[in-house]
Amino acid sequence: MIREFDAVLPHGITLACRGNEGASSGRVPRVMLVHGFPEAAFAWDEVQEALAPQVGCIAPQMRGYAGSSAPADVAAYRAKHLVADLAALIEHGGAPLDLLVAHDWGGAVAWALAAQRPALLRRLLIINSPHPATFLRELKTSAAQQRASAYMGFLCRPDAEALLAEDDFRRLWPFFGAGAEAAWLSPAMKDRYRAVWRGGLSGPLNYYRASPLRPANGPDDALQKVVLDDAAVTVRVPTHVLWGEQDQALLPGLLDGLERWVPALTVERVPQASHWIAHEQPARVAATIRSLLATLAPTSSARSG
Repeated sequence: MIREFDAVLPHGITLACRGNEGASSGRVPRVMLVHGFPEAAFAWDEVQEALAPQVGCIAPQMRGYAGSSAPADVAAYRAKHLVADLAALIEHGGAPLDLLVAHDWGGAVAWALAAQRPALLRRLLIINSPHPATFLRELKTSAAQQRASAYMGFLCRPDAEALLAEDDFRRLWPFFGAGAEAAWLSPAMKDRYRAVWRGGLSGPLNYYRASPLRPANGPDDALQKVVLDDAAVTVRVPTHVLWGEQDQALLPGLLDGLERWVPALTVERVPQASHWIAHEQPARVAATIRSLLATLAPTSSARSG
């Protein structure tokens, strides 16, 4: 059973959260699952249910999404603020995470958190979310990735909220797959998405507006001047990347050379999965989580009691 609760954080942000039966136990591994765009915390429900009660999971609704704090200022969605939210939520739990699992925009924040606050997590699982260094490289040099990411410009338009909300969110549903509708996108699932989107789209869109990592509009675009310090983006936490290779927005070239910035790296490619692998193959995602947790030595808290 999934329970809902609000986490009120010390820096004035409240995150609506969903946790499974093991979330309140101090005797099971602690896992946090972080969603991306245009999703919400419920995207992890099947994974959470598969892991309960042997694994305690919490899935926060990210800043700006329905039910969580949604500052109006675009600058409030810069990476440092999003990292601060997750760091505070982990500290709110009283101990480092055994595993941080993150997808899409959640992964972008998780990469930064793992680089900047490695003591807060023991392992990292990234699902179809590019490391900032390889994403910057591909946006600058890969015509294919530039085309695949062109939608980001649309999401940064000042009228994007209104356009996306038109005709029962007609422009949002295709994010889940071109052509035939995704098999997992049932009428009930669509209703859950509608409820989140009706709660406001400005916050989710502000992630894109606040980020410098999006396709350039020309040779003088600000992207061309972006330089990332290797020391600031190197992740030394042991990291497993699970990658659906049918992803139409994030191409496999984003994995090339990743070990330069993630020395303790394992990459698992899934040829028949898309960007939405957590919906398509939740049992596989849960099995990967169990496998990664099995490699960890028990903590003193898990052994006690």
